Amino acid sequence: MASTWIWQQPDWPQFRWKGSALEPLLEQARAARQGLLSRLETLEPPLDREAISALLGRESLGTAAIEGELLDPGQVRSSIARRLRLPLAEGQPAASAQVEGLLDVLLEATSTLDEPLTLATLNHWHQRLFAAGPDGLRAIRIGELRDGAPMQVLSGAIGRERLHFEAPPRDQLKEQLEAFLDWVASPPAQLDGLVRAGLAHLWFLTLHPYEDGNGRLARAITDRLLAQDCKAQAQQALSGRALGISAQILRERQGYYTALERCQRGDLDVTGWLSWFLEQLSAAAGTNGAVIDAVQRKAAFWWSHRHSGFNSRQQKLLNRLLDAEPEGFTGGMTLRKAIGLTKVSRATAWRDLAELVELRAIEPIGEGRSRAYRLHWPGL
Repeated sequence: MASTWIWQQPDWPQFRWKGSALEPLLEQARAARQGLLSRLETLEPPLDREAISALLGRESLGTAAIEGELLDPGQVRSSIARRLRLPLAEGQPAASAQVEGLLDVLLEATSTLDEPLTLATLNHWHQRLFAAGPDGLRAIRIGELRDGAPMQVLSGAIGRERLHFEAPPRDQLKEQLEAFLDWVASPPAQLDGLVRAGLAHLWFLTLHPYEDGNGRLARAITDRLLAQDCKAQAQQALSGRALGISAQILRERQGYYTALERCQRGDLDVTGWLSWFLEQLSAAAGTNGAVIDAVQRKAAFWWSHRHSGFNSRQQKLLNRLLDAEPEGFTGGMTLRKAIGLTKVSRATAWRDLAELVELRAIEPIGEGRSRAYRLHWPGL
């Protein structure tokens, strides 16, 4: 049989890599992650939970969006706030079964770190991912391994599909999945925890054990191993939830798929994949640091306006702007967007915005029809 795929190599899954190539990337990732954790551990309650909430929200939205599933950010924030015992904003929507199921998986993955990862655990997570039913129109097996049909990753129009990957056949799957789970439970003693997470991500996606949801499960497993590495470094368990990589993968989604495909079509030298993975861990730590900055700025903003007396509509507009940090609210807050968010007349929305400018909560950008508004940060 021709060795088209990595799992067809005769010594699969004996991965190998060039340690000298990974060493500087490992050092960089370790330093970036340690810096992020140190910042988190200096936050006083409830800012620490606010930061975890913001980071977990981005990870939840990111891991779903990679697969083309766009969750309601308000529902995600509502569910996380309830779970972390944070105050709920007025009018926050109740979370759907889909949102609750995904958060169940992500939080369980990073909290039950001493329990073994088993096939029963994976099947349970798969059931929770599809608590609201299949994502698409076709029926899938939920909470069970895929059937005997070839598992292929395709793209393109019907009749002109491009084959990106084909997973091992069903008759090999259970044995291979057991080998994977045994390795997760008892990895080589000298294996670096970050390398372990990268290998597990690639290995699980290569097995592709379910008909759908494999990417979200792979990222949950990766989060789990990253949190275990954090725990091994004597860091707080809560902080481990801030070390996910899904939001970063979403930003580099095309590079993600390219790195995976290149590796899965190659031999068992996975240096290229691990290099890409470690680079993303460093980048994720930097971006998550910016999220912590935004949480601190948000707290300072509300403190500076504790006597401003915003009405409920103005609070909703400000929360929408603040929730978009650190990237910022695309295009700024326009009069039309304000009307859409608050469901009031043009005159009322205009008055709300004008009062916010007068209170130095927002400031105008642009003129005429292009006029929009952005936050006015205290002290800036």
